[in-house]
Amino acid sequence: ASPSAARPQATMQAVRLQGEVRLDGRMDDAAWQAAQPSAEFTQSFPDPGAAPTLRTEARVLYDDENLYVGVRLFDPAPDSIAAPLARRDAGGIYSDWLNVSIDSRLDRRSAFLFSVNPRGVQRDIYLSDDGSSEDGSWNAVWDVATSVDSAGWTAELRIPMSQLRFGGEAGEARTWGMQITRDIARRGERASWSPWTRNDAGFVSRFGTLTGLTGVRAPRALEVMPYASARLTRAPGDPEDPFFRENEPGVDAGADLRLGLPAGLTLSATINPDFGQVEADPAEVNLTAFETFFGERRPFFTEGADVFRFGATRAFNRYGTQEYFYSRRVGRSPQRVLAGPAYPFVDAPQQTRILGAAKVSGRTPGGWTLGVMDALTGRESARFVGTDGEQHRAQVEPLSNYFVGRARKDLNGGASQVGVLGTATHRSLDDETLRSLLHRDAYLGGVDFLHTWGNRAWSVSGYLAGSRVSGSTDVLLSTQRNSVRYYQRPDADYVEVDADRTSLTGHIAELSVAHGGSWDASIQLKEVSPGFEINDVGFHTRTDARSVATFLGRSVNRQVGILRAYSYSTWQFGAWNFGGDRILAGAAGSVNADFTNFWSAGFQVGARPEYLNDRLTRGGPLSAQPAQWNANAYVVTDTRKRVWLELSGAYRQDESGLVERALGAFSTLRPSSAVRVQLGPRFSHNDYPAQYVRTTVDARATDTYGARYVFGALDQTTVSLETRLDWTFTPRLSLQLYAQPFVSAGSYRDFKELTTPGEFAFASYGADRGTLCRIDGVYVADPVAVRDCPATLPAANDPDFVVRFGDPDFNVRSLRGNAVLRWEYRPGSTLFFVWQQERSGFEPLGDFDWDRDTRGIFDGPSHNVFLIKASYWIGG
Repeated sequence: ASPSAARPQATMQAVRLQGEVRLDGRMDDAAWQAAQPSAEFTQSFPDPGAAPTLRTEARVLYDDENLYVGVRLFDPAPDSIAAPLARRDAGGIYSDWLNVSIDSRLDRRSAFLFSVNPRGVQRDIYLSDDGSSEDGSWNAVWDVATSVDSAGWTAELRIPMSQLRFGGEAGEARTWGMQITRDIARRGERASWSPWTRNDAGFVSRFGTLTGLTGVRAPRALEVMPYASARLTRAPGDPEDPFFRENEPGVDAGADLRLGLPAGLTLSATINPDFGQVEADPAEVNLTAFETFFGERRPFFTEGADVFRFGATRAFNRYGTQEYFYSRRVGRSPQRVLAGPAYPFVDAPQQTRILGAAKVSGRTPGGWTLGVMDALTGRESARFVGTDGEQHRAQVEPLSNYFVGRARKDLNGGASQVGVLGTATHRSLDDETLRSLLHRDAYLGGVDFLHTWGNRAWSVSGYLAGSRVSGSTDVLLSTQRNSVRYYQRPDADYVEVDADRTSLTGHIAELSVAHGGSWDASIQLKEVSPGFEINDVGFHTRTDARSVATFLGRSVNRQVGILRAYSYSTWQFGAWNFGGDRILAGAAGSVNADFTNFWSAGFQVGARPEYLNDRLTRGGPLSAQPAQWNANAYVVTDTRKRVWLELSGAYRQDESGLVERALGAFSTLRPSSAVRVQLGPRFSHNDYPAQYVRTTVDARATDTYGARYVFGALDQTTVSLETRLDWTFTPRLSLQLYAQPFVSAGSYRDFKELTTPGEFAFASYGADRGTLCRIDGVYVADPVAVRDCPATLPAANDPDFVVRFGDPDFNVRSLRGNAVLRWEYRPGSTLFFVWQQERSGFEPLGDFDWDRDTRGIFDGPSHNVFLIKASYWIGG
């Protein structure tokens, strides 16, 4: 059982405010003397259960509108208190912190966390799933004041009841869950008011109780945040392009609304949301057949996103991940791209406009967590100049509606849960081209559950969900053949392409049993049927798999010799497709340690035997995946210092000659208490003996089912440097700079084809078989006969040179960055000044040259956006 099983939880009495509290960080108002101080804190780490090294006293007052928390944090060395300036919600800064968490719905699973450092820097986080999930995008409107004196420091928090989102009747006496923790940076120590340690199987469930709240009405506050923005876009272009404007101005306006509803629910709505200050996605070169997952940064979608989480089973090791609601599908770039000789000049929108979106979410007093979201995106058209020289319009995105509904019921005092999820996507496909690209309708429905016992240390969890998509025969043909499932695989006798299909259904299921605490263990069983499809409003990259994953690990969170804490673990995984082919196998282990000098380090090693790969040929037959091994390690220096560094390295190789090497360094520099610089250089060099190039149909290739699967050996080098500068003038005024220069170069050689399905066996053109020629930048191959290369490029229908492809060598350079001046000129109201720049370039060079490529990053044409945005919070 968990070490905290026998420990009593703390209790504090809140006192109704008599008089007033001046928020000045001194706690010298007479009202505070009416509240009994609570000082029974214990260490969470580094010495769990011991008395804290410094004393802390907390008091709680309340009135009809606010909750007041006053804390005196004693420190005999006030000059040693870590008290930097930082922007609001900044993470990873070296600082002392006071953290106040309120479980205002007493569900023992979710809470609102309010943090402040000695300089008054604020953070607010919404905790869910017993504290294992944190939503840092949640922003509350609350006030705080702090002061530092000879006895330590003091904090006074005023938290409006409207920000705590609870239900119930006004006359009832309320009991809330509460936790107060104190972080002492220089000692790496956390003291908790209600006993909690890192080995406990939960966090919110370990909260103490706050009693004495009477006559408090459930909040029904209305909050409105209108915004207005103006932007100027400067970008290069072709002077002959009739759509080109060197300077493109624009203005926009919209609003967000939040309304407290009965039963603890909240209505959130947005009209024409603006995402102009959102940081750009990092650059990448994706040579796989699978879509890249990018995190959501838009506030409307990030806030409260945990309500819509589904299928989050308790497991420490799992095969495959998916997002059932991937909010970046809403308002994404239009799906039809006008490119090629038929479209010499195009003016297309960069994103689909969200006409409106609303969601209702929250937790009722009866233990129901509810979330419903609906978003409508507009029909988008692009202008283009055709080959006739005239301007035309083409629809590139249809009018679309996205719906997500989630309900979850707590049982046994929050120790168990059962829930349902439903999603729906509907598109108005009145354009013939879009009907062949997009599903008309897409649905998902599922149930999930969680049951815990042994003081929540043990758990069993799982889910079952089904999907259905429908549309034209063209789009369903594409769905069957895409990289998620590859129904066309010639040696897969359990799936087949149906050209007349107008719908597709599938399912996913998972079951996990886990134990958490000082010993962590889990086993996960999962299956995803070939027809499962959620990419209209969710995210997944492959189906057709049955898997098992196990984990066993131990964490020791107390000092042992030179170690402050350490852990070790091992895990195993295996997967099979629905045809019974083993498509993944392996095992790994790791060791991690925190030292008494505040350094930390870790090492991991893993191995995989040979198994079958049903994705390497991208719709072709099976191949073998050679046996491999991998290792990675990291070292982090003392993060209390003004300059600290994290070094990491990874290495992987297999029996075919594949070698991957990666080095990374992340450093933080604090030249002053108000300035923080972060540098993250990364370098990788990879040798791939078989990188997919293309597939060519050829009836002579009888060994590979009438097609030739062409690969090349690839030598790829990638270098990037992620740079951030945070300069904080006051807790409400800050400047952030971000830049990421990026270069990736890849050189191909040894072009070849797969010779034997089920094996990792290839024949090289021009060496093992046939002829390979490069003519006018195009590779052509006769895969059968040895012959002289022709003087000119053979005709496309040449019966001998059936294999042809363009030179795949690449050299990609980019620079992405922005500067954001943020001023919270009143609580909840913000003014942004933003500059965004992007430079990019491509050359078919293949090789990597440090001087040429690093200079070339800045030679590319620049795309600049200048933005001013003001928002104003109206609420109470």
